[in-house]
Amino acid sequence: MRMSLQTKTILWGLAGVGAWVTLKSELAKKRTIDFRGKTVVITGGSRGLGLEIARLLAQEGANLALCARDADELDRARQELQAYGVSVHTQPCDLTDKAQIDHFIANVQKTFGPIDVLINNAGIILVAPYENATEADFRESMETNFWAAFHMVNAVLPKMRLRKQGRIVNIASIGGKVAVPHLSTYSTSKFALVGYSEGLRAELLKDGIYVTTICPGLMRTGSPRNALVKGQHEKEYAAFKISDSIPLLTMSSANAARQVVEACRHGQAERLLSLPAKVGAAIQGVAPNLLAEVVAIVARMLPMPGSNGEGRRMGKDSRSALSESVLTMLTDEAAERNNENVH
Repeated sequence: MRMSLQTKTILWGLAGVGAWVTLKSELAKKRTIDFRGKTVVITGGSRGLGLEIARLLAQEGANLALCARDADELDRARQELQAYGVSVHTQPCDLTDKAQIDHFIANVQKTFGPIDVLINNAGIILVAPYENATEADFRESMETNFWAAFHMVNAVLPKMRLRKQGRIVNIASIGGKVAVPHLSTYSTSKFALVGYSEGLRAELLKDGIYVTTICPGLMRTGSPRNALVKGQHEKEYAAFKISDSIPLLTMSSANAARQVVEACRHGQAERLLSLPAKVGAAIQGVAPNLLAEVVAIVARMLPMPGSNGEGRRMGKDSRSALSESVLTMLTDEAAERNNENVH
């Protein structure tokens, strides 16, 4: 019996889907790496999400190289991670100083040999109305959140290219896809990092190097106390810390770290972390005008600009009864777990 054209089309379509699934599976196997014995560099690895990622990679037997500004935090992280029986190199490093980055990478290569994985995790957050943010604030965010990652990539890239292999993970943010009110300096730098990271992947695949862009939504890492705050300090800090603690809208740092490691393991191009982040990015893609209106409504609900000009404080110096209430309990627990609650 002769097949109809419609039936043939359906069969060819199914065959095409089957071939694509098979090809995708084979590519996934080829791209998957085992972290045991690999050398992994994590910037900002002494606390928060960076420390959570380091814990998982330590359990898998990776050699870890961590850098951060605070030597005491690095010492505590190193002692904890060495308990997993892995080698850990730590070094204080100001990532806004290219010379310090080059010195750190040279020491890592001297200690462990070739670097297999770079995870650009370090960053700063300034919570402030636009009226209270200055040009210096924007430049500082760009230096730490974008240029530091740029210089770190260029420090490891030559030898990765020679070896025709390597992984680079750039921890950006949903704030790099959807601008967030009172986080304008942060969003600006993260938008830059997302664009850089996506372009980098396209150009480095030919060299066997897989670049992964991670865009987390709100995470319970415990970091708000180490954020910078301007404007009405106590109100800004309370709003930021409470939003960082809402169970259904935020993701635990441990869960986020697992997803980062898996995305790196399989060489994925991008992974958005948390359902709200995925929804926000999807709406931005199909209905940007609608999302802009919603975000503008949210902005009106946030604290008004402060009258103290350019003055800024750390979150931990902007505490109030509201920021230390039951509403922020989950963030306080995360801070205790992730080396954020020491000073």
